[in-house]
Amino acid sequence: MERLLRRAALVGEAGEIPVAAVVLNERGQAIGWGSNRRETDQQPLAHAELVALQQAARLRQDWRFNGCTLLVTLEPCPMCAGALVQARMGRVVFGAADPKRGALGGCLNLASDPSAHHHMQVTGGVLAERCSTQLEAWFRRRRQQRRGPSPGTPAVPAPAG
Repeated sequence: MERLLRRAALVGEAGEIPVAAVVLNERGQAIGWGSNRRETDQQPLAHAELVALQQAARLRQDWRFNGCTLLVTLEPCPMCAGALVQARMGRVVFGAADPKRGALGGCLNLASDPSAHHHMQVTGGVLAERCSTQLEAWFRRRRQQRRGPSPGTPAVPAPAG
């Protein structure tokens, strides 16, 4: 998760929401890395989890991930959680919970939903505070950039003296 946080920070500096993911095979080897690329690729499906899944599927030449683990800095959304169910991911480990949009225990739980044809193990809260802090700080900066300077703040600093 430490490595994912560093990767997410780089993605955040590039203008993407700072989320990173990795797929580990049965032996714990990284086989697919992903980070958010929606802005970069102008692609609504370019969430970190899906980018990592695509890379891992190409490498394995298989779309089934029963014995694999996905690590991600933020709880997957419904789209990504659905893809993980479809991919038959064995286990998902995430950092920050997402009570508004999370689909592995946040606002719903697709991992254990009776309608799901596959049930995966889910562990949340790994380095949760650091993952949450990183995301909150990024969104705070983003809001400030969009608002511009506060009213009454000079656009050019006053000369010293």
